[in-house]
Amino acid sequence: MAADLSQIVKAYDVRGVVPDQWDETLAEQFGAAFARVTGAAAIVVGHDMRPSSPGLSGAFARGAAALGVDVTEIGLCSTDQLYYASGALDLPGAMFTASHNPAQYNGIKMCRAGAAPVGQDTGLADIRALVESWLAQGAPPSLTAAGALTRRETLDDYAAHLRSLVDLSAIRPLKVVVDAGNGMGGHTVPTVFEGLPLTLVPMYFELDGTFPNHEANPLDPANIVDLQQRVRAEGADIGIAFDGDADRCFVVDENGDPVSPSAITALVAARELAKHGGSGTVIHNLITSWTVPEVVRENGGTPVRTRVGHSFIKEEMAKSGAIFGGEHSAHYYFRDFWNADTGMLAALHVLAALGGQQGPLSGLVEQYDRYVGSGEINSTVADQQARLAAIRAAYEGQDGVTLDELDGLTVTTADWWFNVRASNTEPLLRLNAEARDQQTMEKTRDAALAIIRA
Repeated sequence: MAADLSQIVKAYDVRGVVPDQWDETLAEQFGAAFARVTGAAAIVVGHDMRPSSPGLSGAFARGAAALGVDVTEIGLCSTDQLYYASGALDLPGAMFTASHNPAQYNGIKMCRAGAAPVGQDTGLADIRALVESWLAQGAPPSLTAAGALTRRETLDDYAAHLRSLVDLSAIRPLKVVVDAGNGMGGHTVPTVFEGLPLTLVPMYFELDGTFPNHEANPLDPANIVDLQQRVRAEGADIGIAFDGDADRCFVVDENGDPVSPSAITALVAARELAKHGGSGTVIHNLITSWTVPEVVRENGGTPVRTRVGHSFIKEEMAKSGAIFGGEHSAHYYFRDFWNADTGMLAALHVLAALGGQQGPLSGLVEQYDRYVGSGEINSTVADQQARLAAIRAAYEGQDGVTLDELDGLTVTTADWWFNVRASNTEPLLRLNAEARDQQTMEKTRDAALAIIRA
């Protein structure tokens, strides 16, 4: 096929429509390029439940093996299970998934040994360049001694490792509804939860990469409606939703009300700080709630604010030795998990916190949900930079107003803040606002939107 790699090699991964934009032939070349760029003698490869994933994953493995690299194939897994394998085996890894994208998409998330991320500046651009050269000039020569392809099961070891990081031994019995969205949570949750005092109510645990029930993206309110209704109907203590590759988790309380990822970040940060002796650095991106740095400081920690995007979080965690990091998008990163993101470990922390006291989840998270947020609001604009300049002009120089450009433009006062960021892939500006009360948040939000959409 005549592939346009500029359309499928993104900032952090490979992602595109199969077979229109890429196929098994191209996957094999990505495998060879990954082997060449990492220089590894061995790698580990896994895949999700999408119909195209086994074929693409197998082709990638063959491409790497053709260059003499030994490949451990772990088969069906969640993305954080692949990170576990990369960390525990100390091998570079590749995960075949398109996360929450529709069924016709697939992709590759790659990492170096110890689950260190591979992005544009850490190898992905080199991989793309190699594949493009091979497409133009011919595929790389295979070695006479091909690497070995071996199968290995890692689910039990992954579950045991997660359980070793959170003490769940003394929690009270809980009724837990889990919506796996026909994604990899249906594969991992039964093993991870096995033996815990939990009554599990499973929803959409059947692995089906066509997502017949709803899109596997719990950040879209439409995709947690079924979970909210089931939690109320069952009288459950908590509801948990995972995205397609189960590296993100989203939580609803006993009333079916969503718990913001910022509140989860603050809750887990407090627990991780206690676990590490009441000190440590916690990373949060700049559109998480004011609550997060406040809770971190109250619990003896040092908050560090970063740009939005998992590569920035992981880079800062490695640089600062941070014990934990959280994002508004429900990605949670742990030093004890090779600085990688794992929604399952965050879920276990929430279950441990809830089960370690007698009150409901809604009461528990009140202390971690202190402000009123707008959520992310997207606006289509003709000129992103012109609109950002207009916002800067409107607020610059006002008393009590500070501006910064760590990521987009953030405008802050004593009572509210908002951030506006440009999308890298679409003609959009993304607005997030927060204030001390609902009325102030709405006023702040509407004033910013009026300029963005002028």
